[in-house]
Amino acid sequence: MKGEELVRLPEGKEPALRVIPMPADANHTGDIFWGWIMAQVDLAGSVPAARLAAGRVATVAVNSFAFRQPVFVGDLVSFYAEVIKVGRTSITVNLQVYAQRRPEREECVKVTEAILTYVAVDSERRPRPVPGRG
Repeated sequence: MKGEELVRLPEGKEPALRVIPMPADANHTGDIFWGWIMAQVDLAGSVPAARLAAGRVATVAVNSFAFRQPVFVGDLVSFYAEVIKVGRTSITVNLQVYAQRRPEREECVKVTEAILTYVAVDSERRPRPVPGRG
């Protein structure tokens, strides 16, 4: 594929989220809206953050976000999330996103990288300590 560096999915890791974008998620040329990708990244990042927080979390920062390749209708998109920092109330998550263009031929490209920060919140949406941190 011209302009795309083929890679492999991370070995030994389970994705936080895996989804196939549909035509409603795309523009008229079949490219998936980056806003849709950003929303999926936020969902995927919240999975390990909520698990570590043992409850509700809220996104408070998008520390970095890099779009490397487009995503197309029908791609199998895998979102890998890893906690990289834990504060008293905050959890920072690194996300790596891959698209399998033709799963039957194992054509896989890295499409996005991001770092997001979440805050553990209580039932009234106020920050609360992450268990074991405060």
